[in-house]
Amino acid sequence: MKPRRLLIRYAAGLTFAYLLTTAEVTALVISLTGRGHSSPAIVIAAAGVIVIGTAVVAIGAVRIVAPALQWLGIREPTGDERRSALKTLRRQSAITAAPWVLGAAVMIPLNLGAPVELQVVIASALIFGTIATICTGFLFTLRTLRPLLAGVTRDFSEITPSIAPGVRARLLIMWAVCTALPGIAIACLLILRSNGWIIQKTTPVELALLVLALVAVVLGLRAMILVSISISDPLREVVEAMAEVERGEIDRSLDVYEWSEIGRLQSGFNRMVAGLREREKLRDLFGRHVGEEVVRRAIDANESLSGDERNVAILFIDLVGSTQLAATHEPHEVATVLNEFFRLVVAQVDAHSGLVNKFQGDAVLAVFGAPIRTDDPATAALTTARTLSVELRCLPVDFGIGVSAGPVFAGNIGAENRYEYTVVGDAVNEAARLADLAKDYDDRVLCSGTAVEQATDAERGHWIAHGSEVLRGRTSATDISVPVRQEQPAG
Repeated sequence: MKPRRLLIRYAAGLTFAYLLTTAEVTALVISLTGRGHSSPAIVIAAAGVIVIGTAVVAIGAVRIVAPALQWLGIREPTGDERRSALKTLRRQSAITAAPWVLGAAVMIPLNLGAPVELQVVIASALIFGTIATICTGFLFTLRTLRPLLAGVTRDFSEITPSIAPGVRARLLIMWAVCTALPGIAIACLLILRSNGWIIQKTTPVELALLVLALVAVVLGLRAMILVSISISDPLREVVEAMAEVERGEIDRSLDVYEWSEIGRLQSGFNRMVAGLREREKLRDLFGRHVGEEVVRRAIDANESLSGDERNVAILFIDLVGSTQLAATHEPHEVATVLNEFFRLVVAQVDAHSGLVNKFQGDAVLAVFGAPIRTDDPATAALTTARTLSVELRCLPVDFGIGVSAGPVFAGNIGAENRYEYTVVGDAVNEAARLADLAKDYDDRVLCSGTAVEQATDAERGHWIAHGSEVLRGRTSATDISVPVRQEQPAG
């Protein structure tokens, strides 16, 4: 809602609330006392009070909301502006009560000579008018004020019960004003008349009792509607927003315009959704590293990432000639080649439920069997290696792929406040050495005999033993297998 439109609706709503209550009070007094009890002076005075009261309410409403036009919908309010806006409800109560205080100051002296019964009716009508105008004013402006209240309610540190009564306090106030107060007044009238105190025993008080009963009924209904709206509206919004979040719409947030426990519920909902968005970002970030399917299976299986020893398969890919590529091409061209390389690798590793554990410059370390346990990690790694040996041919750089299998430690490595999930073991080193050696073979793929032995019969059919090699940095020979279509070393 635009600020100026809010100002107009607010001033009109508050003024109409006063005029409506004034009409009700006037009709009530005339119907109970008759027109003959009112002198011309009283009628003129009453009309003057109504005119002045209307002006007071209208001007006061404008003065309440006008300062907010400087920041509402434009910027965050300053500290002074927030503190001023926090007094909105208190000021509205004072403004709507002011005409009735003025009416009491004028009408009570003019009716001092009237019968006690008439004085009781007038006093009751003034009290009813004051309370009814306050309640009706809130009833007509409650929804209009919500953008203003939401604009200043960043937290509840400055909200006190005197500014914003809670749900329990509202219900108690409604009971006290609409039930207890008229009930006590009725009881007092009966006691005073029965004992002859102030009121003679012969004085009829039936009319006054009827007025008080009508006040309780009419005012009670209005107050009940006001309190129920102040509770049901924000609760309905929270329920609807929760349903949207349940459907996956986690960008939902609520305006915090209630200054009670319900406002804390609105604020708590926003904090909850913010936490969900943060978790979704982290999950998306983790998914970019390990693949969405791996993340989903890790959550469903409740796998621990703290670390343990397990049997996995390792796939290591290293590019050849990337240094020369960087020396002969523009940086953005090199980045394009590397991004295409990583895209192809990540797609195939994800397709076989693996984890791209590390990007090491122009090399990739992929793990199969951690963090998610798989039934056949060796087969997944070998299949991925064969597929990549074909797909990577489109790149303007050479490569070598090594596959190994064996027990490793898979878990978090690092300090308590900063660590990474990785794998440590001889199989990792063996895969890296095989990738380096594979650069001398036509299909650029080598795997250890252990990896082939752990694969399925169907996958083993795609590989053939090719002797053994003492890999760099190792003392014992490693059995080597190559794809069945692979030939002897290029040299």
